[in-house]
Amino acid sequence: MNAKTKWHGGLSFTGTAETGFSVALGADPSVGGKNDGFRPMELMAISLAGCTAMDVISIMKKKRQDVTDFEVKVHTEQAERHPKVFTKAVIEYLFTGHDLDEAAAVRAIELSATRYCPAQGMLSKVMKIDLTYRIYEDLGDGKRKLVTSGTYVVPQP
Repeated sequence: MNAKTKWHGGLSFTGTAETGFSVALGADPSVGGKNDGFRPMELMAISLAGCTAMDVISIMKKKRQDVTDFEVKVHTEQAERHPKVFTKAVIEYLFTGHDLDEAAAVRAIELSATRYCPAQGMLSKVMKIDLTYRIYEDLGDGKRKLVTSGTYVVPQP
């Protein structure tokens, strides 16, 4: 995989990759930026969320689960000192659907964490990642009811 950034002055860049898509990169005005794009560390958190989300929803669909809404949130903690790396993350999986099977959701999370998601596989080598989930029953008209919640603990080698 190849990626690059193109500088536009100050701390403004455009990032592109082999797919041809681009993303604006910027910085906070307090460090000389114009607040005109994603911060690189934000993109790392989004990459983690997107990678595992794609795995989990694909697995849930293969398991014929009736998922009507799905969201993955990543909450990170960063070191106080430079280079201000991530020190911990919590990935929160929010499933909404009809009669969703908790075992299917947990298995999907497990497979993403232990086999399929390269972002999670890479980042878990340098920081603790906690995995939590909530499963809601879709009541229609944008309403939902919490059915269950839990934590998946990734086995340590």
